[in-house]
Amino acid sequence: MTEISQAEAFARIRLLRSPNIGPVSYRQLLARYGSAAEALEALPDLAQRGKRTYRATPADRIEREVEAVRAAGARYVFHDQPDYPALLGQIESAPPILTWRGDLALASKPSVAMVGARNASAAAVKLAREFASELAAQGFVVVSGLARGIDGACHEGAMPATIGVIASGIDVTYPPQHAELQERIACEGLLIAEQPPGTEPRGSHFPSRNRIIAGLAAGTLVVEAAPKSGSLITARLAGEAGREVMAIPGSPLDARSSGCNQLIRDGAVLVQSPEEVAELLRGFDGEPRSTFREAAPQFYFDHECEELAEAEPVDIARLLTHAPIAVDELIRQSGEAPAAVHMALLELEIAGELDRHAGSRVSRAG
Repeated sequence: MTEISQAEAFARIRLLRSPNIGPVSYRQLLARYGSAAEALEALPDLAQRGKRTYRATPADRIEREVEAVRAAGARYVFHDQPDYPALLGQIESAPPILTWRGDLALASKPSVAMVGARNASAAAVKLAREFASELAAQGFVVVSGLARGIDGACHEGAMPATIGVIASGIDVTYPPQHAELQERIACEGLLIAEQPPGTEPRGSHFPSRNRIIAGLAAGTLVVEAAPKSGSLITARLAGEAGREVMAIPGSPLDARSSGCNQLIRDGAVLVQSPEEVAELLRGFDGEPRSTFREAAPQFYFDHECEELAEAEPVDIARLLTHAPIAVDELIRQSGEAPAAVHMALLELEIAGELDRHAGSRVSRAG
């Protein structure tokens, strides 16, 4: 799709901002009803089948959002427009709508995600800046999350060939000490946000931001990270997306290196120079050399979009518990057509009775 009318663009934003609508259900609704305007009209009936009442986000709230995006000097890009980042669009949970400032063409160039500790060592910060600078010189765009420590050093080293992905609205600076860096990225590089303007970052926003960082790049490099850090979440998401996962080893005596060392033990590729990173990514053909996590299954939209438009839902609520289960397993156990199962899950989600998880898994809400 290349052209979206102003009315349809407005309806799409309203649909995505409405309760219980996520990236997967958004795409399913567009597939079934053909437009966001038609999907919005259908939402109350879909929720009623789940014995719930439903109200879409008020139109005036979206009018204020659009005005705020314009005031911030930002623009929208939709998932089916040609300038939407192609690699990001390949992941199941790709954001249907992004706001951005800067040079969107950067998102279509060969990219590497670089992440690491906020309380990084001085040596790691220096190393990250040097790696980013050399990778940018070799033609790569460096993607990171504008956090303190490693992220900031990567952006500075790669400038202007860098993409900053933030967990807030496009008009909100976080962390405050990176106000100047964030504005510089927006002017010289590319700044991307998924959250509506005015949104302050919350804890749940950071894993969502991390999936965008991992999804934009052919590979993710972890420079320095402690166990259970956000950087390791980004690495896991990169692995699930079938991308390369790389890590720089560190001293076993420094806890800030233990995350990287564990990644390498678990199958990430050990790298010690920018040249090694460039070699891995230049030859990347969708088959990563790293064995860190198995790739998640390709999401069904590539081949079942037309079937969903004609599908009637089936009763699969009895098969769900609060423990996440793969949608493919639900299809096998129910014996029903895949599109019918997906339609049933869509109705449950809109009614607020379903949660979606990474790896095409679902569970009962709450």
